[in-house]
Amino acid sequence: LHGAGYSAMCGHAVLALGRFALDYGLVAAPSRPETTVRLRCPCGPVTAFVPWDGRCSGNPVRFHSVPAFAAATDLAVDVPGHGKVVVDIGYGGTFYAFLSAEQLGLDVCSSKTRDLVSAASAVTEAVKKQFKLHHPESEDLAFLYGTILTDGKDAFSEEPTTNICVFADEQVDRSPTGSGVTARIALQYHKGLIQLNQTRTFRSSTTGSLFTGKAVQATKFGKYNAVVVEVSGEAFYTGTATFTVEEEDPLKYGFFFK
Repeated sequence: LHGAGYSAMCGHAVLALGRFALDYGLVAAPSRPETTVRLRCPCGPVTAFVPWDGRCSGNPVRFHSVPAFAAATDLAVDVPGHGKVVVDIGYGGTFYAFLSAEQLGLDVCSSKTRDLVSAASAVTEAVKKQFKLHHPESEDLAFLYGTILTDGKDAFSEEPTTNICVFADEQVDRSPTGSGVTARIALQYHKGLIQLNQTRTFRSSTTGSLFTGKAVQATKFGKYNAVVVEVSGEAFYTGTATFTVEEEDPLKYGFFFK
């Protein structure tokens, strides 16, 4: 869940849910040293691979998401206040627009977060108005979830590449974004910038947290040439909570201030 509803896919949530499923007995007979946990996400089936020592789960967790593909590359978009920019649109369980922050006169590592968020949001709105998305299986999923600004380092390298993901109602991801890494790997593979099983490291410009990603299998998804991407990262417990609903509560279904 996030401030504007729910995600079609969330890679970091998959990492966390994989651990939770083992630690809270949702998997009948976990195996060592790694247990497979299959999740049904809104975008489709996702498989997590969770370290298990016989007593509790561990890190890093990795997952294989739904097939990822390049929806559009080198798409010219007119962004109010910024002029024409060139974006790629990738699908990794949900759709994102990708471009270097430099095109917007910003630096993903040093510019103010507020400036990055405003620019990314402007790109999202412009792409929504100027480009029609299609999903091979469900038009309910054919929407742009957000924009990911990068450092422009798309060619394969052993060095991490940094990005910031701005999604939903100007939410900023704390991680490099699991679905975003999936989509970005698909774009890089599509452009011939990486090969199968070449691992790249992705860094969040907000927290410095790291994910790795690699394309592990070429496949088809509808009309698209797609890849299955493996993303790996860490998730940690921060607490537990209990929610209670009483029938007499007039606000039991919640409320929303904006």
